[in-house]
Amino acid sequence: MTKLRKTSKTQLQDESSNAGSGTIITQPEANEHKAQSLAEAKQIAKQEAPVLSDDDKRIREAFTDKDWNEIKIADSWQIFKVMAEFVEGFEKMAKIGPCVSIFGSARTKEDNPYYKMAEEIAAKLVRHGYGVITGGGPGIMEAGNKGAHSEGGRSVGLNIHLPFEQFNNIYIDPDKLINFDYFFVRKVMFVKYAQGFIGMPGGFGTLDELFEAITLIQTKKIGQFPIVLVGKSYWGGLFEWIKDVMLTQESNISPEDLDLVHIVDNATDAVKIIDDFYSKYMLSPNF
Repeated sequence: MTKLRKTSKTQLQDESSNAGSGTIITQPEANEHKAQSLAEAKQIAKQEAPVLSDDDKRIREAFTDKDWNEIKIADSWQIFKVMAEFVEGFEKMAKIGPCVSIFGSARTKEDNPYYKMAEEIAAKLVRHGYGVITGGGPGIMEAGNKGAHSEGGRSVGLNIHLPFEQFNNIYIDPDKLINFDYFFVRKVMFVKYAQGFIGMPGGFGTLDELFEAITLIQTKKIGQFPIVLVGKSYWGGLFEWIKDVMLTQESNISPEDLDLVHIVDNATDAVKIIDDFYSKYMLSPNF
């Protein structure tokens, strides 16, 4: 038989005898662990709430309902920020003269052969009369600006604020360093003011910039400027897939689209392709 009795501590105890064991099972009061004040309740809620990463916050924010005033205020301010970046970019880039954009990884170290090759390509481009545009950061970008700077040529850096990796290098002309918050504005500057593109080995950002240029040329949104990729062992597999799958298997591009890109293995061949392209039009840099 079970008896319920109230102890001096106002707790309910279930006194139950199991085969004469004499064990007393204590049943806590229902309100024992509840907050005693509003402040305590907030503290408990804060402790129990999951810690959200920046990615989690961005995802949750995308599903948050906002009223029209919130949308209008936030988006209007963003439009002005975008406009400001375009204006600064147009003002600084409009008079830089003929330039070649060099794409490549921010993670490439100074002792890497591709770093040295990017530096050599940039120096040769300057000696042939071109300026150099890079993403303004370390790695291949630094090598490009370093090569241009060493020859006294125009060295442009389109830097972007990132939580890691990216910081502007010291070889950019002070009046030709532009800092961006928006990738799409930065890519406009890469393409709008370049008369050729050199792609060194890189990651997703390099691929993004490379295929932006290829797409705009393929769709005839810009002129058919030369695109040169350096490193056959690096780029060969990707373009074999493009040829075998994208073109032959799925017919998602045309055969002539493959002619938009040249793959080489050294600095001399890279610069020669740029020069040969413009010699067809009897054009030369006019620095």
